[in-house]
Amino acid sequence: MNYIYIIECKDGTLYTGWTVNIEKRLAKHNLGIGAKYTKARFPVILRYLEEHASKQDAMKREWEIKKYKRTKKLELCNSWSQHRSKKAPV
Repeated sequence: MNYIYIIECKDGTLYTGWTVNIEKRLAKHNLGIGAKYTKARFPVILRYLEEHASKQDAMKREWEIKKYKRTKKLELCNSWSQHRSKKAPV
């Protein structure tokens, strides 16, 4: 599976990326070796996640999201968070 993700850095900024292993990628970001941008901004928190069947679709979507303004990225994060909370056991 291919994943698009948005993480929130410790300084409140958002980073969008693509990976095939979300757990491993988040661990790398939190070790300061995930990306040049997040190197000085960890720890990070996962705020959004999408699954895609193909690498090409995932990379296309990543590029699309990276062009979004912060407000639209936050809307994605909030909708994903609300969706997840509805699935959580009470």
